[in-house]
Amino acid sequence: MDIRGDTLLQLFIGILTIAVLGAVFLVVPPAEGLGDYVRLAFFHIPVAWVSVLAFLMSAWWAAAYLRKGSQRADALSAGSAKLGLIFVLLATVSGAIFSKMTWGAYWNWDPRQTTIFVLLLIYGAYLTLRSAIPGAERRARVTAVYALFSFLTVPFLVFIIPRLYFSLHPSPVINGSGSIDMDPVMLAVLLAALLDATLIYFWLLFRGVRRQLPPAKRQEESA
Repeated sequence: MDIRGDTLLQLFIGILTIAVLGAVFLVVPPAEGLGDYVRLAFFHIPVAWVSVLAFLMSAWWAAAYLRKGSQRADALSAGSAKLGLIFVLLATVSGAIFSKMTWGAYWNWDPRQTTIFVLLLIYGAYLTLRSAIPGAERRARVTAVYALFSFLTVPFLVFIIPRLYFSLHPSPVINGSGSIDMDPVMLAVLLAALLDATLIYFWLLFRGVRRQLPPAKRQEESA
């Protein structure tokens, strides 16, 4: 993306972010049983979604590196894993705040809190492994394999295991019957927030990779 395109994307993200914040605090109605606490969900759900997306893309680019040996693919995989860890930390913190407001404690080892803690350990180990291996090629190859196997745990930790046990966590947007049970205004704002968080993720990722790779390498691998 050229400088003009990057500037336009930043402008769009800025406008969308302001619009989402305005809608969350001025338009979204209080939810039954949660009241105004529901507004935190419009931050918590998007960052949780982006963390899963980031781990998926990290595995995707890890596979691309193993196929082609592309330095750019390695940088994208590593950058995506780092952003995924940041976003899952944000989801954990916002979830803990919600837990304190609704259940009276920041942490109670609820199934969703427990599985997210395991996910933090898995991807924290990825970053530790990446910093510990000498040699760029060997580091890229070993961590690419780790990223692929790590992502295999994500669907189980995020979507499957928490549903097998009783949880204080509110029902997900898509309930057990596969339907969406949400006020139309809330749903529209949530979709806008999901788009906003997704665009922020991709903007941060590609901006970071552009800064990391030398210009000659960028041109060579984007050709």
